[in-house]
Amino acid sequence: MRIISMLVFCVFLSCKSTYKVSERKDILLDSLSIRAIYPTINGVWFGGTNSKAGFISFENETETKIVKLQKENTDFRSIAYSIGEIYVLNAGTPANMYELNTFGYSCTSKLIYTEMGEKVFYDSMFINIKTGFGVVVGDPTEDCLSVLLTENSGKNWKKISCDILPKTAEGEAAFAASNTNVKIIDGVIYIISGGMKSRLFKSDDKGITWHVFETPIIQGEAMTGAFSMDFYNKRKGIIVGGNYENQKDNSVNKAITKNGGKTWKIVSKDLTFGYASCVQFMPKSRGKVLYTCGTSGVYYSTNFGQKWTKILDDTDFYTLRFSEKNNIYLAGKNKVTKIKISH
Repeated sequence: MRIISMLVFCVFLSCKSTYKVSERKDILLDSLSIRAIYPTINGVWFGGTNSKAGFISFENETETKIVKLQKENTDFRSIAYSIGEIYVLNAGTPANMYELNTFGYSCTSKLIYTEMGEKVFYDSMFINIKTGFGVVVGDPTEDCLSVLLTENSGKNWKKISCDILPKTAEGEAAFAASNTNVKIIDGVIYIISGGMKSRLFKSDDKGITWHVFETPIIQGEAMTGAFSMDFYNKRKGIIVGGNYENQKDNSVNKAITKNGGKTWKIVSKDLTFGYASCVQFMPKSRGKVLYTCGTSGVYYSTNFGQKWTKILDDTDFYTLRFSEKNNIYLAGKNKVTKIKISH
């Protein structure tokens, strides 16, 4: 492992709506790409390629712990935290979910869920720390999305029957791009699909009943649609993505909602970045400040996605998370980065 520390000074306009990177630290990893992270104050828990997971510290290298969870070289693309445990789940079959003990960064693990099948492919997961209610979403194995639920902080998971889930269209699935196509806010489940259809699936009664809403984002081909979603509250949300096979296309790859996903509006049409794999609201920003990463670089918006400004040129980040309002972790191909941002 190689560590590079640097202080980055960027020149921007001196207005409150402009951000700059004041500090940056990169940790370079050998043959370990990461799409799933959970941030802490001093580092990130992660799931990555080659069946590896663990903790990467940005404060004390001795606390870094990387473990190989199984012999097969699978890719852990889903991660969540609850009550002292980290949960990671690989994409593909067999789908194996492991529980990692966070105490002392020991990373002792046990297998708590497994599922086999030719079409089994899980994409992302989310657990509400306060309530212990959690959701995992995956591609259809029948004629509905695969959805797992937990009500005891990840200790046990149960798959919802397709009998009570909305039917998916042919070629509609989800993308395991950055562990960001499922979220729970105040008990409401939000799931975004992609591919031939890109829609929002929403349940406000823990998965018993569902509503499905159309989105205007590009769709209709296997690698199009929303690759990432975030909601600031029960009303205000955003989706980003695009056409993975035409990554410069920025025509209709960003959309926002102000009514909980019932209706969506394309923003920044034909402007700024093309394909993006992750989007996140800045905490305590009243839902105005957003950050996104993808193959065009890292961008931010201070007006709910209407306009975007590039803040990093890096094109190899897959996912990002805020640990605090002004601290962001980014992960991607063979590196994890922490930046501090300021006005």
